[in-house]
Amino acid sequence: MIDTTEAFDTAEREMWGGRAEAYAGSFARLCAHPVEALLDTAGVGAGTRVLDVGTGTGTAAAAAVERGARVRAVDADAGMVAAARARGVDARTAVLPELPYGDGEFDAVVGNFALNHVGRPRAALAELRRVLRPGGRVAVTVWGGGGQSGMELLGRACEAAGAVVPPHLPRLAPEEDFPRTTDGLAELLAGAGFTGTGCTEPVWEHRATPEEWWTGAAAGIGTIGRIVTSQTPATLTLVREAYDRLAGGLTDGDGRLRLQHRALLASGTA
Repeated sequence: MIDTTEAFDTAEREMWGGRAEAYAGSFARLCAHPVEALLDTAGVGAGTRVLDVGTGTGTAAAAAVERGARVRAVDADAGMVAAARARGVDARTAVLPELPYGDGEFDAVVGNFALNHVGRPRAALAELRRVLRPGGRVAVTVWGGGGQSGMELLGRACEAAGAVVPPHLPRLAPEEDFPRTTDGLAELLAGAGFTGTGCTEPVWEHRATPEEWWTGAAAGIGTIGRIVTSQTPATLTLVREAYDRLAGGLTDGDGRLRLQHRALLASGTA
């Protein structure tokens, strides 16, 4: 029998497999918003030895390269690694909580919305601490517990269409979960051995066309994507109709959505 953690990790790998292009064309711009703050918090500058974990299409890694840092990056999905390499990032495939690097090899480690995709976040953080030199900095982002109006829009469309939530959406094992609050994430880092931990809550407005925002969910990305793509064709048509109707009330004069989002950005020292 597959345990909860293994099931979570397996579902994550299946969700991202073959979806690098769909992610790049939809939710990647949303996830890029906190990148500069993430790098600032980790102290990334010219000459810094940086590891970007869960690099995705390489947004944070490429931004670190632009700062003159010496960057390595990893992702669990080969398609994401290929996309990052296409941007000039030195990326390779690796799955947390195991990294192919030696102890103390980096001055800074960053993970932009990566920790929420691993079944053992505490073990993952311990591995990040292992590859940091003493005094090195870690900075990670995860989604907070609410205030994500883009996801709420998609969720409202599913609800209005009577979409059925799949019975086996992957969830973290209770012993692995943590409060999605500033204190909760800071304490998670402290529990992994980091000192001087703290957490802020970036808030921003994401702008996207209704079609761009829909394509991420329609491609099966994220929990909302799993819900959308599990519907019958008839129900999916109703979801899209409801989405188009609801999205019309959130667009401005240029036809783009105005979507409020918030994240948690935590940091600590090895």
